[in-house]
Amino acid sequence: MGPDLSWMFDFSGTVMPIFLIVMVGILAVSAGRGLLQWSRNNSSPMLTIPARIVSKRSEIRQQVQEDNGSSRTSTTYYLTYELNGGSRIEFKVDGHEYGMSAEGDKGMLTYQGTRYYGFERQPQYSTAE
Repeated sequence: MGPDLSWMFDFSGTVMPIFLIVMVGILAVSAGRGLLQWSRNNSSPMLTIPARIVSKRSEIRQQVQEDNGSSRTSTTYYLTYELNGGSRIEFKVDGHEYGMSAEGDKGMLTYQGTRYYGFERQPQYSTAE
């Protein structure tokens, strides 16, 4: 008497709930990771230590919207610091901080866990005349 519609009931009764459970699970894991990182940062001491900038890098992302052909570009900036003892740590910084920094700059780095609070450069004077 017409097409068999039982596949629709299987889809809405089986596939959709599984899809929703997977999506909720992904959201829960993502939120849990964010809360865990936030908690770790809060429990870490705030440190201000001598450091040197050893590397600068930027990451450019471009998104093109197909419907109207417009594009959007965003740039993320990173600075890598070398601490006393040779260990290195990288932080995401804003464009102004990135632009005012140069590889080899020495100063005092302030951070807490993975949170970057700033870098105060120490003036370097040349003794050459």
